Amino acid sequence: MKKKKVSRSIRIKIAFLIFLIPVAVTVFTIAAILWTSIENNDVIRKSASTLLSMQDRQSGTAIPEEYIPIYIAAGKEYGIPWTLLAAHHRIETRFSTMNIDVSPAGAEGPMQFMPCTFVGWGYPGCKELGKGSIPEKDKTDPAVIKKYGGYGVDANGDGIADPFNIEDAIFSAANYLSKSGAADGQIEKAIFHYNHSETYVEDVLWFFNEFEEQRKANEMEIQAAK
Repeated sequence: MKKKKVSRSIRIKIAFLIFLIPVAVTVFTIAAILWTSIENNDVIRKSASTLLSMQDRQSGTAIPEEYIPIYIAAGKEYGIPWTLLAAHHRIETRFSTMNIDVSPAGAEGPMQFMPCTFVGWGYPGCKELGKGSIPEKDKTDPAVIKKYGGYGVDANGDGIADPFNIEDAIFSAANYLSKSGAADGQIEKAIFHYNHSETYVEDVLWFFNEFEEQRKANEMEIQAAK
C-alpha cells in the first residue's frame, strides 16, 4: 500500500509539473511581449525627439550673409572663431528673427545679454540672475561699463554700447567669450560661461561645428577657383 501511495504521489507531482510548464511559458511570453512593447515605445519617443531636434537644427544652418562681416570683424578683434559668434546668434535669437527684445529673465538684444553681465557685476544692485536695476544712461555708457568690469562694447563708435544694436551686441559677445576662454581654445568652457546649461553647450557646439564645416568648404571652393 505504501508503494502505491508513493507511486501515486510521484505521478501527481509529475502531472503538476507538466501543467506548470505551459503556464510558465505563457507567462514568460506575455512578459517578453510587454517588455518589448515598452522598449519600442521608448525608442519611438527618443527617435521622435531626435527627429524634431534635427529638424530644428537643419532649419537654421544657413548663416545670413549680412551678419558674416560683423562676425568676422568681431572674431578677429577678440581672437576667437567667428563661427562661434554665428552659433550663439543662431541659438539665442535665430539670427535676430525671434520676436524677443527682452526675455522673461531679463536678457536683452540679439545676443541676449543680462544687464549686469553687459554693464558689470560690480554695478550697485547687481545680484542673483543679473537683471539688476540699471538706468538706461548707465547701461549704455562705455565709461560706466569699463568702471564696473562689464563686457559691453561700442563697436560702431557712436559713443553708446547698446545691447540691442547688432554690431555692439556681437562685439560684446565676442569680448565675453574671449575672456571666458574661447581666445585660448577653451570653446566649451566659454560657451558654458555664456549660459550655464549642458544642453545649451551641446546646441551651440552643434552649430559651431556645422558652421566650421561650411567655412572650410567655402575656403576650399575659393582656393580651387584661383
